[in-house]
Formats: sequence, structure tokens, C-alpha cells
Amino acid sequence: MGLDFFFYPGSVAVFGSFRKGAIAHEILRNIVEGGFKGKIVPVNPKGGTVEVAGRVFQIREKLEEPVDTAIIAIPAKFVPSLLDEIGPLIRGAVVISAGFSEVGNEELERELLEKAKKHGVRVIGPNCAGIFGVHGKFFGSFEVRVKPGGLALISQSGAFGGAALAMGNDEGIGFSAFVSYGNAADLSESDFLEYFADDENTKAIALYIEGVKDGRRFLKALRYASERKPVIVLKAGKSESGAKAAASHTGSLAGSYEIYRAAFKQAGAIEVEEMEELFDAAKVFEMYPKAGTRVAVITNSGGPGVLATDKLEKLGLEIAKLSDETIEKLRSFLPPQCSIRNPIDLIADADYERYRRTIETVCGDENVDVLLVICVPPIFIPSEEIAKAVIEAKCDKPVIVNFMAGELVRGGVKLLEENGIKNFPTPERAARALRWLSLRQ
Repeated sequence: MGLDFFFYPGSVAVFGSFRKGAIAHEILRNIVEGGFKGKIVPVNPKGGTVEVAGRVFQIREKLEEPVDTAIIAIPAKFVPSLLDEIGPLIRGAVVISAGFSEVGNEELERELLEKAKKHGVRVIGPNCAGIFGVHGKFFGSFEVRVKPGGLALISQSGAFGGAALAMGNDEGIGFSAFVSYGNAADLSESDFLEYFADDENTKAIALYIEGVKDGRRFLKALRYASERKPVIVLKAGKSESGAKAAASHTGSLAGSYEIYRAAFKQAGAIEVEEMEELFDAAKVFEMYPKAGTRVAVITNSGGPGVLATDKLEKLGLEIAKLSDETIEKLRSFLPPQCSIRNPIDLIADADYERYRRTIETVCGDENVDVLLVICVPPIFIPSEEIAKAVIEAKCDKPVIVNFMAGELVRGGVKLLEENGIKNFPTPERAARALRWLSLRQ
């Protein structure tokens, strides 16, 4: 595909200072430690050697061989002339360097783009944090490395992207790719939306934007991507003050939020309000492509079951009406104290068998599209036991899980994640995840 040389490169050159702590050194270290199998060429006019992760590299004084991608972390004023020099040898350039249009230096950015176009080189940045092609084991950024998975993260802000990657690790999210595109002098969010829409390793796309330069192109790309896979959008700069801050950050116009909101809706993208929601949406779409609106809630604690029910109805989802046959089946094996109406309360001493049989019975009900399983384990029942019930229950419908809280469920959550089941730590977050799945009908 069109941008594979960025995300699945066979060779890379890194330009900058390779003293410890310098950006180019950190990027080189990330590439090496991340297990990149291709050719790596560090370049600095002073030459010398650099040792990274037990490997010693000869620093070339100039690039003399073709490579797929160049990562450039040198002072801004030298970038255009470097691109002119190496243009015939590279296909893509990731310009980390800041000091272009975001600080009013439009002329230097124009010159950079002019030199790149002269040689047919595609550019990411400038003023960006770099890129990851996780399935190609290519970590061309100074941000924290992530585990492989299905989420492609496109971020206008490098710092936001870095924070999102770190938080994604904590949330158990797997990534297919990451790109921080900064000022978007050449390639923009629209190019990456179209690319990841067709990338076989990407199951869902998360997009953080402050503003776009070409609204018509953006809408077309967003629609193209949304038709193929879930696109989760977090828009910053919604307020008047936020819009001004966004304009000074990356030099783009944030514009009227109402226009953006209408565009997201028209294109079929899923807009979220905050970072936590972005991760929850990413988690749910890594598991399932879509789900219906009729929800069965299974819990061992009445309170969280009620909270989930309230939130589901508020979000426009339906508390499924269980069939008479399902109710009779549940009555045949559940203790009489259990509530067998939806939400189904298995009461505090619910064990492996009670959870597993209930999940399988409810899953067979044609009035149920999706299950929400809540567990607040008492100290005498290990959370791993209930996690095992969720994993081993035979159910061909989406099952969303809310294990709470904290230390008591740590073991169960770990077991779930090892089996590809993501946990949503509160009933409300689980309910929102179900709503996002329902929007993909």
C-alpha cells in the first residue's frame, strides 16, 4: 500500500545527535530495542560510533545508500537542505524538528515541502513525535513502545500521542501503529485515515485532532475509513479558548466545533469526549466489530447492576426482555434468592458454575443481542474463578465484562486479558462501550 515504507520499512536512516539523552539517540535506541530487523543507518556529519542496546553502530557522515525512511531530528533551519541532499535516496521523511509554521516560520516549512516534492519524498511532520509500525517491529519515535494489537493511533499532538500510548499500555490495549503528524506540511490525518482503513493489521482507528486544513478532503477520508472499520475521534479545541490554543499549537485552524461534530456524524465516525472514553472504545472494538442494542445484565451485586441498567437506558440501549423459556431455565438451577429478571442478580456467593450456566443460558435467548457481565467478588471467591467462567462459557454473542474493584479483581482481570477479553472497571464505562458497539450497525 501507499505508505508502507513508513510503517513497514526495510531500512531506516536516523539524523541528529547521538549523545545520550538526545532525541535522535532515543529514537535509535527505541528502534534497536524494539527488534527492528531491517537496515539501520545513523547519520551525523561528525561521524564516530554509538552503542545502543549492546550494538555498536558506525555513524555515517552522510547518507550514501538508499533507505525507505529517514527520521530527522536536527535544527529546523538545516532540514530543507538535508532533504535536498538525501531526497534521491529516500521515499519518506519523518521530521521531528520543531521551529516551523507552529512558531510562525511558514517560509521555512514551504521550503521544506518544496525540496521534498522536488524529489518525490513524502513527509510526516514537521514538529512531530514520530511513528510506530508495531507489526513491522518499527518504533521510529521517542515515545514508549507498545504491544502489538489492532488499534492505529493518529495524533496531531505528539505529547498527547505519547500519553495515550503509555495509558494504552496500562489499559491492556494493543496497537497496530502510531503516527504523530504535527504541522501536516505534506501528509495529514486524511492520508493516514485512508491508509489505515486498508491496513490488514488495523481493526480500529483512533484520531486525536485539533483542527484540519482541508475540510472537504477530511470528510471524504473519514467516510472512507468509517465504512471499513470503526473510527474513534477525540476533538480538542471545542471551546473558543481551546480553539485559540489549538491554533497556536500546530498552526491549524480549529474552526467551529459544531461543523466538526456534524462532519463526524455524517461520516459515521464515533466521537468521544475524553481520553478514558477513547481507550474504552478502542478496547471494545479490538474485541468486537459491532453489537445490537438489546442487553442482558448478569451481576453478583444488585447496586452495580442498577447503575449499569440506568446508564444503558440513558444511552438509548434496551434492557432485553428475557423469554419465558430462558426464565424457566434460570429458575431450574439458580437459588431462589436470585433475581431472574433482567438484570439477573446471582447474589454475592455466585461461583464458577452459577456464572457459566447463566451466561450460556442467557446467550441462547433470541431477545438478547449482547451480555454485560458484572463481578464484585467477595473475599471468599477468587476473581480468577469468575474470569474462568466468562472465558469458558459457550456464547457466540458479544460479552462485555465489568470486574470491580481494584486489588480484589487484579488476578481475574489479568486472566481475562490473557484470553483477549478486556475489562471495563465501572458499570458506566462498560455501558458506554456497548453503546459504541451498537453505533456500528
